[in-house]
Amino acid sequence: MNLDFTAEDEAFRAEARAWLNDNVPRGPRPTEGQAMRAFDLAWQRAQYDGGWAGVSWPTEYGGRGLELTQQLIWYEEYARSGAPEAALLFVGMNHAAPTIMARGNEAQKAFHLPKILKGEVAWSQGFSEPNNGSDLAGLTTKAVIDGDHLVVNGSKIWTSNAHLSDWQELLVRTDPAAPKHKGISWAICDMTLPGIELRPIMIMTAPGHHHFNQVFYTDVRIPLANVVGEINDGWSVAMSTLGFERGTASMSEQIRYGVVLEKLVDMARERLGEAALKYDEIGQRLAQLRAEHAAVRAMTYMIVSRSAGGGAMGSEASLMRAFFSQLQQRTRRIALDIIGSDSLELPDVDPWIRPYLRSFSTTIAAGTSEIQRNIIGERVLGLPR
Repeated sequence: MNLDFTAEDEAFRAEARAWLNDNVPRGPRPTEGQAMRAFDLAWQRAQYDGGWAGVSWPTEYGGRGLELTQQLIWYEEYARSGAPEAALLFVGMNHAAPTIMARGNEAQKAFHLPKILKGEVAWSQGFSEPNNGSDLAGLTTKAVIDGDHLVVNGSKIWTSNAHLSDWQELLVRTDPAAPKHKGISWAICDMTLPGIELRPIMIMTAPGHHHFNQVFYTDVRIPLANVVGEINDGWSVAMSTLGFERGTASMSEQIRYGVVLEKLVDMARERLGEAALKYDEIGQRLAQLRAEHAAVRAMTYMIVSRSAGGGAMGSEASLMRAFFSQLQQRTRRIALDIIGSDSLELPDVDPWIRPYLRSFSTTIAAGTSEIQRNIIGERVLGLPR
């Protein structure tokens, strides 16, 4: 395992830093609706035009074909620059595109990958269902083959930004008689198809706004040509998707939280004074958080190093996922303790209180902490089910 950066890596870092310093949008990112969509798509297009979209994507798909080490450096410099999160494009860039690259056919790659990379489309994820959130294999949304189409009926829930997406990665049950992990198919769903109904889900961190949706499918006809992989082999395709989500896709979030922590140190110094950082409980907790973020960074470097050496991204990614999700909550909690009584307010422009409330979802979304621990126990430690 080699965790050192080469001279070539450092030259790449300097190039990335210079471009970001010159091009990062300085105005605030809209927080909802079509304005947010337009902003995120435009920023993705700017990265594409500048040669910075898809740093580690293969060149045949429009990327630069660089190693994960350079992708990691890009994420580090991106976070350092204060570049916008562009969350609307997360599913397309980090779920759909890698899955289509790995399991899609040539027609699917040729049509979808350029649009994702250039910032022309947004994607959402249709995996979780009512009563089947963490038990993904228990999904009941069904699809019946009718000629050259799948006819889909059912419902998905907690679908982030479905109302702003053009396409959706959708899991459906195509063989109800098969065991739970069999009989599932992974399909590309056009969100403009007849029979799709969206209902907003309101949450406490965004009063008057929404990004969650419940999606209902009534006799929605999806071409069989949109199935990624084989019919009834969607579970293995979905595991590819979730592997990207819990592995390389989370790198940028881990690095961004390191930047958040340093902002908290500065805020504590300003509000509480230097002495509090050295001798009070807040200072001790910040020091512990720094150590824990350094551990997450080391785990990230380990995964990148192993991948560069030809190693596979295995179940060890769940170790990082389980630890980091709880670390996010601890990091956001200390912000409120530093702010003190002012944290009882909920201002319109708020970098601390709403993120703290949202942090409760980190141990639920993308596989609960309990699910992650099961994966670690069974697949990493070799314990019985």
